[in-house]
Amino acid sequence: MTLLSARGLTAGYGPLKVLEGIDLDVNEGEIVVMLGANGAGKTTTMRAISGVIARHGEITFGGHNIQKVGPDAIVRAGIVQVPQGRGTFPELSVEDNMRAGAYVRRDGSGAVQADIAKWFELFPRLAERRTQRAGSLSGGEQQMLAIARALMSRPRLLLCDEPSMGLAPLITQELFQIIERLNRDEGLSVLLVEQNANLAMHMASRVYLLETGRIVASGTAAEIGADDTIRKAYLGF
Repeated sequence: MTLLSARGLTAGYGPLKVLEGIDLDVNEGEIVVMLGANGAGKTTTMRAISGVIARHGEITFGGHNIQKVGPDAIVRAGIVQVPQGRGTFPELSVEDNMRAGAYVRRDGSGAVQADIAKWFELFPRLAERRTQRAGSLSGGEQQMLAIARALMSRPRLLLCDEPSMGLAPLITQELFQIIERLNRDEGLSVLLVEQNANLAMHMASRVYLLETGRIVASGTAAEIGADDTIRKAYLGF
């Protein structure tokens, strides 16, 4: 079943048009990967879906049109973004960062605290550092915190923008294993932007390839990986 659908999506920054009318779907329970060079429009796509920049076209989520819905309401609907660069609150503790992720919820402090405990089990490093300032964490730990904070809003769709940026390969593999576990065990749908095409392809249900604001190829990971022309021209392996 289709969870997120975008049709003719255009977006940009002031007079600069970045997206040229893309069509994109994420189904329930999928990990969908967007690949492309820097400047292709991947982050802009994420921001447009999240409602933080002006966009045109049609966007539906769970069967409801969210084209004119603001960012807070989009989070309440079940879409949350882990932005490029992590975006944690450096002066707040790990636990307070996670609590901040629940700002849209109305189910009481007990339920919020229960979710903090749940995600500390998934991220034991964060549990060990729960009172530590977020700004003092390593890059990998900050990325884990950014994901944990996003999970506190109880999303149906997680938008992850370049989670491996600046991280060591072993930490990247650990993060990707966590994303796969969330997808498998929690039924969380994921739209992932990632420069590490080889690693991302191994976890993807489907792949979209962007070039200068347009989708130039899409298909299952197996289909995209089997196309020698696409692999050599766009994926680098």
